[in-house]
Amino acid sequence: MTPTTPSVPRSGPAAAGSRRRGLLTVLAGNMLIDALEVSALVVAAPAIGADLHLPPAGTQWTMSGFALGFAGLLLLGPRLAARWGRRRLYLGALAVFAVASLVAGAATDPVLLVATRFVKGGCAALTAPMGLAIIMSVFPAGPVRRRAISVYTLFGASGFTAGLVLSGVLTGWDWRLTLASPAPVVAVLFLAGLRLIPAQQPVAPDERQPLPLGRVLLLTGGTAALAGAFAWAPGGGWTGPRTTGLLLTAAVLLVLLVVSERRSAAPLLPRSVRGGTALGRSALGAACLNGSYLGMLFLATLRLQDQLGFGPLGAALAFLPASVPLALTALHSGAMVERFGARRLIALGSLSAFAGHLLLLREDTSYVTGLLPSLLLVGAGFVLAFTALNTQAVSEAADAGKAIAGAAYQTAVQAGAVLMPALAAALLTTGSGTPDQRPAHLLVAAVGLLGVVTALAGLRRRTAGPGAGAAAAPEPARTAVPAPVHAAQKEVR
Repeated sequence: MTPTTPSVPRSGPAAAGSRRRGLLTVLAGNMLIDALEVSALVVAAPAIGADLHLPPAGTQWTMSGFALGFAGLLLLGPRLAARWGRRRLYLGALAVFAVASLVAGAATDPVLLVATRFVKGGCAALTAPMGLAIIMSVFPAGPVRRRAISVYTLFGASGFTAGLVLSGVLTGWDWRLTLASPAPVVAVLFLAGLRLIPAQQPVAPDERQPLPLGRVLLLTGGTAALAGAFAWAPGGGWTGPRTTGLLLTAAVLLVLLVVSERRSAAPLLPRSVRGGTALGRSALGAACLNGSYLGMLFLATLRLQDQLGFGPLGAALAFLPASVPLALTALHSGAMVERFGARRLIALGSLSAFAGHLLLLREDTSYVTGLLPSLLLVGAGFVLAFTALNTQAVSEAADAGKAIAGAAYQTAVQAGAVLMPALAAALLTTGSGTPDQRPAHLLVAAVGLLGVVTALAGLRRRTAGPGAGAAAAPEPARTAVPAPVHAAQKEVR
């Protein structure tokens, strides 16, 4: 940054403004890449499966692996930032993300490919929430900060759509380009971040909370074992020794996590946060909404490319009706919540998405009359419900606990993104040489119905209480930031 001198009194504010704009470019650009990573694999998955000779149950790990890494490190991120400082952690995550992208593009072993996806998801879990925290600390309160948050929101909301189109183009040449393409962009962001991301002193050693690595491993391992059981079931049977062993492993690890959390003096999820009913309803509702959506997209991309003859770009364009509406309305979602109330929007959104999943149970395999109406209804469900779910998730938490509540909520959302594609792939059955998607679509619809029941329960709870006629007042300064899962869309405060 150019130093100020008394002879140029106006250079200080101008230089500071220029530096903030550069910083915002770095943060928003990385948010775009994080969101892009989810949709890119939706389109590329069939090509990866065909090239590496993977069945659908194995191919889905290229999608689930990213969400697993994202879910595993979300709750650890704030403690790592306190220990190492936001700048060091952010830049380190960018560097690892770029290297993992290059390794993924060159991978010929499916295990290595999924491992890189897990690593990239973990990096995104560290940078996506931290980007907003940096904005809140650098940009002055008022119009300047609101504009910065709007830009950050818009880039995140556009990432899923951009990833569909970019992956459609690159996968038509080589799916490896889709996986490796973020590396040079992230490298540029890293170099710019070296200069622009402000340094931050780590918390003093005597004030640091211990790193809960054991509990993070229990959470990640339990979720991975559960998804692995679903993925293995088609080949080994639901009662086979490996499937049963993975299910028992998942149960043991998750039970140990709960016991460890209850006994810990510094739990990942403090009692004051986990006691709120709004967080639990929002986490379950969003996991159902996001999980059923990604399960539907996984099935749809197989139908479009393997059965209907769509190329990668054609499949990408076919998915746009479900993603573009959210990107176009992202900046107005807070106003919708303020006007209509979070619970009403959640109920309407979950009903819309459920109707879309029901339509897929019809015996109509065409795109225009079969898949397109479902995509439109599910897209409308996200427009209505997703920001409202984020708002509701932190509504009962005190100011000091909102960040933890938001991270816990996002962990549940990503868990849905891990488990649902695995279950959908496991339920694909083969008859006459053609995969039968109906059992998998029944599962997707059932999970959508669970989201509806959860939303209606919250609506009844509200209308039964005092002041039921008033709309729930949302918090100020909310921002919806799609992160990996439509995976990766979230409300960060």
